[in-house]
Amino acid sequence: MKIVVLGGGPGGYVAAIRAAQLGADVTLVERKALGGTCLNVGCIPTKVLLHTAELYAQLKRDGKELGLEAGDISFNWPQLQKRKDHMIKLNAGGIDALLKKHRIAKVMGSATFTGEHELQVTAADGSKQTRHFDRAIIATGSEPAQIPIPGADLDGVITSDEALSLPEVPGRLCIIGGGVIGCEFASVYSSLGCRVTIVEMLPELIAAMDQDAVSCLKKQFAKEGIQIHTETRVESIEKTGGGLVVSTASSAGSRTIEADKVLISTGRRPVTDGLGLERIGVDADRNGIKVNRRMQTNLAHIYAIGDCTGGVMLAHVASAEGMIAAEAIMGAPADIDFRTIPYCVYTRPELASVGMTEKSARERGYEVRTGVFPLQVNAKSMIMGETNGLIKVVADAATDEILGLHIAGPRATDLIAEGALAIRLEATLDEIVTTIHAHPTVAESLPEAAHAAHHRAIHLYG
Repeated sequence: MKIVVLGGGPGGYVAAIRAAQLGADVTLVERKALGGTCLNVGCIPTKVLLHTAELYAQLKRDGKELGLEAGDISFNWPQLQKRKDHMIKLNAGGIDALLKKHRIAKVMGSATFTGEHELQVTAADGSKQTRHFDRAIIATGSEPAQIPIPGADLDGVITSDEALSLPEVPGRLCIIGGGVIGCEFASVYSSLGCRVTIVEMLPELIAAMDQDAVSCLKKQFAKEGIQIHTETRVESIEKTGGGLVVSTASSAGSRTIEADKVLISTGRRPVTDGLGLERIGVDADRNGIKVNRRMQTNLAHIYAIGDCTGGVMLAHVASAEGMIAAEAIMGAPADIDFRTIPYCVYTRPELASVGMTEKSARERGYEVRTGVFPLQVNAKSMIMGETNGLIKVVADAATDEILGLHIAGPRATDLIAEGALAIRLEATLDEIVTTIHAHPTVAESLPEAAHAAHHRAIHLYG
């Protein structure tokens, strides 16, 4: 079985490796760099910046209390950029080694379907080659979405790609879009001394997450002096002698925001242009390539995974879908439980969510039981100086089955795996409570939240 995979991001390279493990002859085509958006301009580089920014902010804020005296601590932005680039290179090298281990042919260039079972790859130097295949997996990812704002093409107006590699930390940054990407960049640059303003059209930041958890982030942002304008529309961006001016409108009236840089962070769109999908009849539109639960398009031998399908645009979802596509092609049992997708925000405090929010559960007709445990009474959180957080569990009142878990606080993005497993196994509140959690850990707040759903948390004073 000859399989060609278009795209070497977290969906594509995982699909290629799994297909090779199952005995396929695999070719992977990548037009830019192995690792895709996630490794090169997404998950990994943003976390490098966030990690340093968090350490820097904590030492400045709590150093003396923690017994650490480093004088007048400062950050070295060029060195941080070097470390970010090193992390990208290190991980890309790891992917390349994995492809070689599994005897996967790597072809660098842009692919276009020229027939139902062939495609043409154009390299950077203009040379072309034709590849024939039995099955194809499209994993071409996404790119920052462009929005029709007058002035969006001005110098100094950037996307998340450019925000990772600015020559210096700007004095003033206006972020258009208060979703995950916007909030993570707000956390980075605010921690490094930049004056940040967020403009969001919706009533809340990170609107898809449980707002009890998001409220912890808003509290921290307010403490850092980050200005937040929700239910606000951007009218235009203009260049002035002093930088950029963002004009906005809301029910409260018009407002102008001065900035040195303006980050447009209003989501991403699938990359499908130039693939020749229309030539072979693959069903796709501006929202992405259409697939079924086995990641199969309307053409039985063509599959698509990850961001290019317009579904949940997360690296770990793309990887899971890559496994499904490879296994479906090779005749192995394949399925995915989309209820267990963790959503993570790597701000300070971290936010993480899996399953239904309290609001969505009620909208689906559940009688809901919730339990909330604040991290201000968790010993490990106190030790870490990170008590601005909570654990919230959402359960079916009729059966106590866990419907959702929502966390704000240290290690939230690691702890959420327990909630994903609980939902996958249809666990109940009692099964969380009767599972012994180590002390002292942030994780021991999980059974406390489950206890709180029945008003019997051990360590709550009120």
